[in-house]
Amino acid sequence: MRNYGQYCPIARASEILAERWTLIILRDILNGVHTFSALADGAPGLSRTLLSTRLDQLQRAGVIDISPNPSGRGNLYTPTEAGHDLGPVMLALGTWGERWIELAPEHLDPGVVLESWVRQYLDHDRLPEGRVVVRFDFPKLAVKGNQLWCIFDRSGSEVCRTYPGFEEDLVVRVDARALAEWHLGKITWGQGHDAGLIEVMGPPGLAAALPTWNKQSGWAHIDIGERRT
Repeated sequence: MRNYGQYCPIARASEILAERWTLIILRDILNGVHTFSALADGAPGLSRTLLSTRLDQLQRAGVIDISPNPSGRGNLYTPTEAGHDLGPVMLALGTWGERWIELAPEHLDPGVVLESWVRQYLDHDRLPEGRVVVRFDFPKLAVKGNQLWCIFDRSGSEVCRTYPGFEEDLVVRVDARALAEWHLGKITWGQGHDAGLIEVMGPPGLAAALPTWNKQSGWAHIDIGERRT
């Protein structure tokens, strides 16, 4: 890790936290993602080699613990007391970003939104019995990657970037920006539908229930009036 050679506590903290991908990894660990594969899925573009390096660095810095997974292969990555102490820091950073940094096209990977929904903000109590397969179509994106699938199941939900082999219960045609803004609480599902940005095809009852399975991003609490105008 870089050393700034300064006594300043901001400089000392930056030596650990300002490395590329470190805050993204720490964000997910603090949000309850504790396995290597789940951390990798939540950070598209991050190589597994670099993920392993960053996790080792966080452990050496005393920010996370790494322990064998008692329920299977691999390890569990959990925050230490020092890691939990970063919670308010992450909240402040995210609140600042939501208030002052506009969503740009490069921020709108819908796979990241769906992974966040399924892994961190899924309201399991509202899921119906049995498996529900939803295909998401993003017609404005390039042909590669313009379809994603979510498998909603109380026993284990996941996002698939290739056809999972199950019959689709719902098909959602949605603008990538609208999906992100809905997850952030900037628009409602109904507003997206009325604007022609969200269209759901399938049984009406199931289509109406789908958006209620999302607890929304942790930044949805920020009032629109507090955001940058």
